[in-house]
Amino acid sequence: SPSSPSVSSEDMATEAATAPAAPAGSSGPIPPPTSVIIHPLVLLSATDHYMRVAKDTNKRVVGVLLGAKEMVGERDTLRIASHEGQSTQGVVNITNSFALPFEEDDKDPKIFFLDHNYLENMFAMFKKVNARERIVGWYSTGPKIRSSDLQINEVFKKYTRHPVLAIIDVQPADDMGIPTDAYVSVEEVKDDGTPTRRSFQHLPSEIGAEEAEEIGVEHLLRDIKDTTVSTLAERVSTKLNSLRGLRSRLEEIHQYREFRAISAVS
Repeated sequence: SPSSPSVSSEDMATEAATAPAAPAGSSGPIPPPTSVIIHPLVLLSATDHYMRVAKDTNKRVVGVLLGAKEMVGERDTLRIASHEGQSTQGVVNITNSFALPFEEDDKDPKIFFLDHNYLENMFAMFKKVNARERIVGWYSTGPKIRSSDLQINEVFKKYTRHPVLAIIDVQPADDMGIPTDAYVSVEEVKDDGTPTRRSFQHLPSEIGAEEAEEIGVEHLLRDIKDTTVSTLAERVSTKLNSLRGLRSRLEEIHQYREFRAISAVS
């Protein structure tokens, strides 16, 4: 584990390459994840981390993602509408997270500091609370992929074979979209015989919650009030956002019906 305040990513990538590629007890090849479910607690924790550490700066924050690959149905309270009645093999269910001490050089992004000791000590404490959760990847507030992210991802391979990178946009411009993008690193094989290289492949992601989480989020949203906005303006804004969401859903239904009509004709 690095002990100096600035560590070259090449050194850390070398360490990750010599470390075990998967947790002890795994056998056989483990396929990479196919999609990601992110719980509200992860979004709240990442946003709180950013507000405490990097608000009003150009810096980003980095943290560890906890969860498991599981079949929806193991916990009947998990609400994922798009997966009902379907096999969800390869879906990573990200249920929790914690912040990580992280610094990177503004001039040379290949130089960064990531505290391994803190990571391992925190994970040991989280495991005492929930032994089922394991490290499944890491998050960054991006808001986009950066040049050093592949090197950081190699470090996390010490803890999981296929770490998921979730970029969480804590200041989204689009209120209707999902503020997350998920990626997994894959090896690109060239047909011309040139050396292979690793790159990030996008993964479908969605927000999922258990019943208790849904209730907690609803209460939290009720308590959040903008003191600079009057009650009437707040109500109008809420109605407007609801109408925008309804319009978006109606457009999706319209596109689906058009697609079905074209398919029936052909």
